[in-house]
Amino acid sequence: MKRNHLIKLFWRIHPKIYHWSGGRIGSSIMGLPVLLLTTKGRKTGLLRTKALMYIPYGENFVVYASNLGESKHPAWWLNLETNSKATVEVKGTSYNVRAREAEGEEREKLWHKVTDRVPAYNQYQTRTSRRIPVVVLEREQPI
Repeated sequence: MKRNHLIKLFWRIHPKIYHWSGGRIGSSIMGLPVLLLTTKGRKTGLLRTKALMYIPYGENFVVYASNLGESKHPAWWLNLETNSKATVEVKGTSYNVRAREAEGEEREKLWHKVTDRVPAYNQYQTRTSRRIPVVVLEREQPI
């Protein structure tokens, strides 16, 4: 099995284990904390949950739509572009969030914050011609 297939399989299974364990298992990868992001499918309207590494940003969360450097944006980002409301689960606590793409100086600061900790993000950017979105998930209220 190719490495990318194993990575994709891991990310498919990971949310279930994370949720089942209340975030006790799988709450950190490559030195970054992990959250579960649930978006509404832009085509189906069904809820979709993905485990994502994040950077804390005050009371908010920053995620990166790298998609491992693939040419297409990840589905969760396309869903958020259609409907910016989502939920986030962090170690068993859920929050309503509203997503926005960081721009300008804020984006650069947040991009360097992740690449300083996980240089692989720079590699992801070199694999694709698209600009990887830096997404701020602004907390609204605990659920």
